[in-house]
Amino acid sequence: MDNSNECIGITSKSGRYGGTYVHTEIAFEFASWISPEFKLYIIKHYQRLKKDEASRLAIGWNFKRELSKINYCIPTYAVKEFLTTPILSPQEMAYTYVSDADIFNMALFGKTAAQWRNEKGISVKIANIRDFASA
Repeated sequence: MDNSNECIGITSKSGRYGGTYVHTEIAFEFASWISPEFKLYIIKHYQRLKKDEASRLAIGWNFKRELSKINYCIPTYAVKEFLTTPILSPQEMAYTYVSDADIFNMALFGKTAAQWRNEKGISVKIANIRDFASA
């Protein structure tokens, strides 16, 4: 990388795919030097690009979350079909599901959902540890 201008925030590269690259604030100030209208044009389109980028990243995360929800249904269905019996009461079946979910949580997060809620100070069982997991 040829940075012979020795400026902070400005980089020049020669050759194929070369060019001059500047930090966004420097580009905005350069645009205002050309004209105030041009500066507003640059800022507006920069914000649009960042917004588009953020929405694309959010879609990826949401897709992974939905996929994990779908995949979670497979083992819970298996528990329902093969580990619970008609003899069990609804409360006993719930215990079976809870222990099954805790096995997954221990494998993935190293803690049960109750331990996670206690650490976070969450008293309501609405919050799900898997909802806060990142990719």
